[in-house]
Amino acid sequence: MCASAYREARRTTDAIALYEQVLADCERLLGSDHPDTLATRGRLGGAYRDAGRLVEAIVFHKQALADRVRMLGIDHPDTLRGRSSLANDYREAGRPTEASALHEQVLADQVRVLGNDHPDTLKTRGNLASDYHAARTVRATDSDQ
Repeated sequence: MCASAYREARRTTDAIALYEQVLADCERLLGSDHPDTLATRGRLGGAYRDAGRLVEAIVFHKQALADRVRMLGIDHPDTLRGRSSLANDYREAGRPTEASALHEQVLADQVRVLGNDHPDTLKTRGNLASDYHAARTVRATDSDQ
């Protein structure tokens, strides 16, 4: 079974172990800047988020994002997706204000680069709505205390 199938089946421990192995192989065979290596690093970050390992998810997504900006540029669709993944990490880590600020930037860039109706743009709109909901929930919980 491949790592993405493990992840889809919510077998995050198996997915993480396989992604870690694939990442090591990609770095060794392709180099740390190869697009497949960058993608694998991002997928590993997503698996960490799925497993609730949010500190590791943020670290991996930040690293993958910095590499994507350097290799692909700020407006490349993979870079935009990477920024959105990092924003999702922030929301899951209970940092909805940071998540929404980043998603707002990503959304503006996606509209400019990909257009209003691109699937990634639509997905980011949904993520931004989730950020706003999470921020509202955090404020309501804070005011109850």
